[in-house]
Amino acid sequence: MEGWQRAFVLHGRPYSETSLLLDLFTEGQGRVRILAKGARGRRSNLKGCLQPFTPLLVRWTGRGEVKTLRNAEAVSLALPLSGSILYSGLYVNELVSRVLEQETNYSSLFFDYLHCLQNLAAASTSPEQALRQFELALLHNLGYGVDFLHCAGSGEEVSETMTYRYREEKGFIASLVVDNASFTGRDLKALASREFPDINTLRAAKRFTRMALKPYLGGKPLKSRELFRQFVLKKPSPSAENPAD
Repeated sequence: MEGWQRAFVLHGRPYSETSLLLDLFTEGQGRVRILAKGARGRRSNLKGCLQPFTPLLVRWTGRGEVKTLRNAEAVSLALPLSGSILYSGLYVNELVSRVLEQETNYSSLFFDYLHCLQNLAAASTSPEQALRQFELALLHNLGYGVDFLHCAGSGEEVSETMTYRYREEKGFIASLVVDNASFTGRDLKALASREFPDINTLRAAKRFTRMALKPYLGGKPLKSRELFRQFVLKKPSPSAENPAD
């Protein structure tokens, strides 16, 4: 299988009359932009497989910013994401598209991404745990180094009952101030382990990842969040909550 790479389609759009322009997340070269010539043609055998959430094996050629697809094969059926879970998957894809540099190896993150999609597909209730774990893995791969287990002021190990305030580029400092940037030591230990045993630690994780990802995303809003809001308006539910919001 020389030259083949495992990959997922992050996003695709029509190009010319019969082609597709694809953003792929690949195991060996990270995010790659590829032109799939004739993929929308009547006789193309690629129509069914070049879709988000379908595990692929792909080969391409070219040295410019846009490569040319040579072969693509689906490894299995698309992971079954539907309803509100589908929007969580779209959110993950949009995060990867927005923050990863093109053609940079993120092989460990590729498997975090795969694991996230598998967890979303298997989720019977909330996708929150899977999303928070992936966001933290993404931040780690971006080089976002923050020590969750020690006070940035004193260097002492965090105490579960103490409150710590997050300061960008510094870390968590013991504080009596309680606001949106404040976290308990229990919250921080959950962030360090990427395991969230209850709703309070999950909510704390969401607050932290929103703050930490903001500089990477800039001021441009995420389309997946807006799509989820439109979905909720069409199917109103008192319990509907956007895990990516």
